[in-house]
Amino acid sequence: MKSLRILQGFVLLCILLIPIVIIVFLRTFGSNKYDIDVFYVDGIPNDLFMECDHKQGVQHIIPDFTFTSNKGLQVGRFEMEGKITIVDFFFTSCPSICPVMSSEMERVDDAFKDNPNVQIYSISIDPEFDTQEVLDSYAQKHLASHKWHFLTGDKEEIYNLARCGFVLPTFDGYGVPDDFVHSDKFVLVDEFGRIRGYYSGTTREEVDRLILETKILLHGK
Repeated sequence: MKSLRILQGFVLLCILLIPIVIIVFLRTFGSNKYDIDVFYVDGIPNDLFMECDHKQGVQHIIPDFTFTSNKGLQVGRFEMEGKITIVDFFFTSCPSICPVMSSEMERVDDAFKDNPNVQIYSISIDPEFDTQEVLDSYAQKHLASHKWHFLTGDKEEIYNLARCGFVLPTFDGYGVPDDFVHSDKFVLVDEFGRIRGYYSGTTREEVDRLILETKILLHGK
C-alpha cells in the first residue's frame, strides 16, 4: 500500500511538472523559425524575359502602375505601400483555370476581409473585353469584398507589368479565349513592394500555404 502511494505521488508530481517543462522549452527553443523568402534580392536575370530591362544587383520591387478598378477607382502601386497585396492575372471569359483561381481567391478574400492591412488585385489580361462594368459583375458573382480590386487598363502596360514586374509569363490571345496564356500563380507582395511568394491558384493546398504565410507576414509587421 505504501509503495502504491509513493507511485501515485510520483505520477502526480510528473503531471504537475509538465507545464513547467513546456514553458522552459518554449522560452529556450520557441523562437519563430519559419522564414519566408524575399525573391530577386539581386535583381532578375535579363534573359528571363528579353524585353525587360531589369537592374542587376538591386532588390527587385514592383514598379509603378495605375489601373481602373471595377468600382471606377484609380488603384495601383501607390495603394500597395504599407499593405500586403495578393495579385493574380486573369480574364473573365477564361474557359480553363480562371474560374478555379477566382473561387480559390474567394477563400483568400474571406480569410482577410476584416484586416485592413491585406488587399487583393485581380488584373485582367483582356482589357478590351473586361470593361469596368464587366469586372464589377464578375466581382459580384464572386462576392468580392471592398478590398478585392478587379483592375483593367492599357493592354501593353498590363502585359509589361505581368512579365517585368511580377515575373509571370503572359501572352495575348487577341480576343480568342483559348489563345490567351497566363500563369495560375497568386503572388504575395509585402508592404515594401517585394515579392515574397508564388502559389498555384488552382491548388487548395497551395492557397492554404498562401493564407498561412500572409498571416506570418502580418505578424511581423
